[in-house]
Amino acid sequence: MLPIPALDPQATRALRQRMVMQQLVPREIRDPRVLLAMARVPRECFVPAHLADHAYDDSPLPIGAGQTISQPYMVAVMAELLSLTGTETVLEIGAGSGYSAAILAQLAQRVVTVERIPELLEQARRVWQALGLTNIEGMVGDGTLGAPERAPFAAISVTAGAPPEPPPSLIDQLLPGVGRMVIPAGSRGLQTLYLVHRDAEGQVSREGKLACIFVPLLGAEGWQEEFWGLIHPFFRTNT
Repeated sequence: MLPIPALDPQATRALRQRMVMQQLVPREIRDPRVLLAMARVPRECFVPAHLADHAYDDSPLPIGAGQTISQPYMVAVMAELLSLTGTETVLEIGAGSGYSAAILAQLAQRVVTVERIPELLEQARRVWQALGLTNIEGMVGDGTLGAPERAPFAAISVTAGAPPEPPPSLIDQLLPGVGRMVIPAGSRGLQTLYLVHRDAEGQVSREGKLACIFVPLLGAEGWQEEFWGLIHPFFRTNT
């Protein structure tokens, strides 16, 4: 990783502004708070140093441990779909590089993020601390089970591809009446990004937004790791 500056470092400000104007606005990302967050958070701090020159490419990038940092547009669209106002506690499943959590931390009061790979979470914590992002709590665990000790959540963002039916534990941890979740769900090879709502009576509805491809959501209520281990060397994904 590169040395970490403050938020909105001048050295890469033009690159972030170009990313917003060329990748996000033309694709109808309209929430001004999301656009501002994307323009402030230095994405280069969340990628390996040898890929820093590609930090603002319109694509995912590998970050190690078989994982990737999501395409900027996917991070932005998922954040926008949550319709955050700044008062919410958000649960994120899959901290990965820590970049998506850093964006959410600009938009919500608090972010709880669950990551199954300890070394990724430790690296993400170092970046958050250096950037002064004190409203992110990282936890190592099975993301398919959420964070029941911190529930309920007004919003949940899932950054890995779930089976066709979202994990019941995540549904249960949505705050009735206002709870919403963005989650890619479908097959291992192709998912639909859904916006899920839980009404005051606990009834769940979901609306498909766009096709996407994410690494699989592994865990007790997701895909089984032993099967994925057999096929993942031959399978290209992005998260």
